[in-house]
Amino acid sequence: MENVSIVDVLIDTERWLQLHKLFRPLMGTESRIEELRPRVISTLFCYGCNLGPTQTARSIRGMSRKQVAWLNIKYVTEEALEQAIVKVINAYNKFELPSYWGSGKHASADGTKWNLYEQNLISEHHIRYGGYGGIGYYHVSDKFIALFSHFISCGTYEGTHILDGLMTNTSDIRPDTIHGDTQAQSYTVFALSHLLGIKLMPRIRGIKDLVFHRPESGKKFAHIDRLFTDDINWQLIETHLPDMLRVAVSIKLGKISASAILRRLGTYSRKNKLYFAFKELGKVVRTMFLLEYVGDVELRKLIHSETNKSEQFNGFAKKLFFGGEGEIAENLRHEQRKVIKYNHLVANMVILHNVVGMSRVLKRLQAEGALINQEVLAGLAPYRLEHINRFGDYVLDFRRKVEVLADGFRILEAESAA
Repeated sequence: MENVSIVDVLIDTERWLQLHKLFRPLMGTESRIEELRPRVISTLFCYGCNLGPTQTARSIRGMSRKQVAWLNIKYVTEEALEQAIVKVINAYNKFELPSYWGSGKHASADGTKWNLYEQNLISEHHIRYGGYGGIGYYHVSDKFIALFSHFISCGTYEGTHILDGLMTNTSDIRPDTIHGDTQAQSYTVFALSHLLGIKLMPRIRGIKDLVFHRPESGKKFAHIDRLFTDDINWQLIETHLPDMLRVAVSIKLGKISASAILRRLGTYSRKNKLYFAFKELGKVVRTMFLLEYVGDVELRKLIHSETNKSEQFNGFAKKLFFGGEGEIAENLRHEQRKVIKYNHLVANMVILHNVVGMSRVLKRLQAEGALINQEVLAGLAPYRLEHINRFGDYVLDFRRKVEVLADGFRILEAESAA
């Protein structure tokens, strides 16, 4: 693939998709900026790669710090960034190459820690990663492109937000199966995803310690009976099933988010009968999944492969967030969420650009007689940065005038003797 600058990647992708038309003044009027396209690209480069307005103005000639920061405040919203992300995803989905990587029916969810200043409302000390920050939570398609991003605090249970991405997804890639790690599952998450028609298939740590539930008391199973240590209360599920279905319909209609419901259901309370009903249904769904998980090697391979794609995307997005030592410098919560969306958009734009470049190279190799088959194409991935210059072009200018080196500069005159 040809060497290219990160700014040229953004320029090419923006010109293909006309993304600048999605950014308009917050007051709802028409844009009065004559050169909106370069301003938008500079802003994407500034916040998506974390250079900051001052460094962006130094790196891109003809652009001031105030121009970059002003456009972010007056023109860019989370909704506009999400619309641009969807437009990139839809363009990406039209290419043949991603179809060899996945069907689009599977997605994986995983979070990664982003560094923040200590003194702000969302920043928390992460026990596992160490340091202060927040969690960028991403839903990545089996076609390698990220569908949804969310910014949450370190103490938030990640499984609470696993269904939001699929419920709010408006792109052409429509997954119905979601994968994740141990934090992506609980009894209530299994139950709610089942009612919403989403198949939850996580990679669970310490499966040998999990509880399997019998469908009825006294039921015996050959060879695997020792796995089962509890029974299902079907009466509780039957009693509260209408209420559980009303909750699922409300989420489908957009009246309430899945994360809001899961936060309520995640709080143990003896008075919350609906919580116990969801928990009981979750026991049924998770036991069925665990039996399938234990008995199917290919299923375990699939789950492991899909969750690895999320981890690969996390590393890819962080490599593009190379400015400011990878630390989000914003202290306002809505600006922090925008930075995550900026980075998500830039990462997807690079992925799309890579697929275009890879498709051209593969077509040329095929014309030269190279063997290109499905097995070769399935072994590729768009997370490529070796050909992209992220840090700019530096000119060796020997014509610049240099002052003569003096023996030394005395700042303060020597004190006279008394």
